[in-house]
Amino acid sequence: MRWQVQEAKQRFSEVLRAAESGEPQFVTKHGVEVAVLIDIAEYRHLRGEAVSFIDYLRVSPSGDDDLEFERRRELPRDVDLAG
Repeated sequence: MRWQVQEAKQRFSEVLRAAESGEPQFVTKHGVEVAVLIDIAEYRHLRGEAVSFIDYLRVSPSGDDDLEFERRRELPRDVDLAG
Protein backbone atom coordinates (compact mmCIF):
# COMPACT_ATOMS: atom_id res chain seq x y z
CA MET A 1 0.00 0.00 0.00
CA ARG A 2 1.22 3.50 -0.77
CA TRP A 3 0.37 6.56 1.30
CA GLN A 4 1.07 10.22 0.70
CA VAL A 5 2.73 11.79 3.74
CA GLN A 6 -0.31 13.86 4.68
CA GLU A 7 -2.68 10.89 4.39
CA ALA A 8 -0.30 8.64 6.37
CA LYS A 9 -0.25 11.23 9.17
CA GLN A 10 -4.03 11.47 9.25
CA ARG A 11 -4.58 7.70 9.18
CA PHE A 12 -1.51 6.57 11.11
CA SER A 13 -3.36 3.95 13.19
CA GLU A 14 -4.57 2.30 10.00
CA VAL A 15 -1.07 2.40 8.52
CA LEU A 16 0.28 0.74 11.69
CA ARG A 17 -2.37 -1.99 11.67
CA ALA A 18 -1.57 -2.84 8.05
CA ALA A 19 2.17 -2.97 8.80
CA GLU A 20 1.56 -5.20 11.83
CA SER A 21 -0.37 -7.62 9.64
CA GLY A 22 2.73 -8.11 7.52
CA GLU A 23 2.04 -5.69 4.66
CA PRO A 24 4.81 -3.12 4.11
CA GLN A 25 3.39 0.43 3.95
CA PHE A 26 5.19 2.81 1.60
CA VAL A 27 5.10 6.56 2.25
CA THR A 28 5.55 8.94 -0.67
CA LYS A 29 6.43 12.61 -0.85
CA HIS A 30 5.68 14.38 -4.12
CA GLY A 31 5.18 10.93 -5.71
CA VAL A 32 8.58 9.61 -4.61
CA GLU A 33 8.88 6.78 -2.07
CA VAL A 34 10.68 8.15 0.97
CA ALA A 35 9.93 5.63 3.70
CA VAL A 36 8.49 2.22 4.41
CA LEU A 37 6.76 1.06 7.57
CA ILE A 38 7.18 -2.65 8.39
CA ASP A 39 6.42 -4.93 11.32
CA ILE A 40 9.10 -4.90 14.04
CA ALA A 41 9.73 -8.65 13.72
CA GLU A 42 10.41 -8.26 10.00
CA TYR A 43 12.74 -5.33 10.72
CA ARG A 44 14.70 -7.38 13.23
CA HIS A 45 14.86 -10.28 10.79
CA LEU A 46 16.24 -8.00 8.07
CA ARG A 47 18.84 -6.62 10.50
CA GLY A 48 19.90 -10.13 11.43
CA GLU A 49 18.81 -9.70 15.03
CA ALA A 50 17.39 -12.56 17.04
CA VAL A 51 13.62 -12.80 16.76
CA SER A 52 11.53 -14.45 19.46
CA PHE A 53 9.79 -17.66 18.46
CA ILE A 54 6.39 -16.04 18.98
CA ASP A 55 7.29 -13.13 16.68
CA TYR A 56 8.61 -15.59 14.11
CA LEU A 57 5.33 -17.49 14.12
CA ARG A 58 3.28 -14.29 14.07
CA VAL A 59 5.01 -12.83 11.02
CA SER A 60 6.36 -15.28 8.48
CA PRO A 61 9.67 -13.92 7.15
CA SER A 62 9.74 -13.16 3.44
CA GLY A 63 10.51 -16.13 1.27
CA ASP A 64 9.34 -18.72 3.81
CA ASP A 65 5.85 -19.12 2.34
CA ASP A 66 6.63 -22.75 1.51
CA LEU A 67 6.53 -23.71 5.20
CA GLU A 68 3.37 -25.75 4.98
CA PHE A 69 2.90 -28.86 7.04
CA GLU A 70 0.84 -31.77 5.85
CA ARG A 71 -1.05 -33.79 8.41
CA ARG A 72 -0.43 -37.53 8.33
CA ARG A 73 -3.49 -39.53 7.35
CA GLU A 74 -2.43 -42.81 8.96
CA LEU A 75 -3.99 -44.03 12.20
CA PRO A 76 -2.06 -43.46 15.43
CA ARG A 77 0.03 -46.32 16.72
CA ASP A 78 -1.04 -48.48 19.66
CA VAL A 79 0.69 -47.59 22.91
CA ASP A 80 0.94 -49.98 25.86
CA LEU A 81 0.59 -47.80 28.97
CA ALA A 82 0.51 -50.79 31.35
CA GLY A 83 4.04 -51.39 30.85
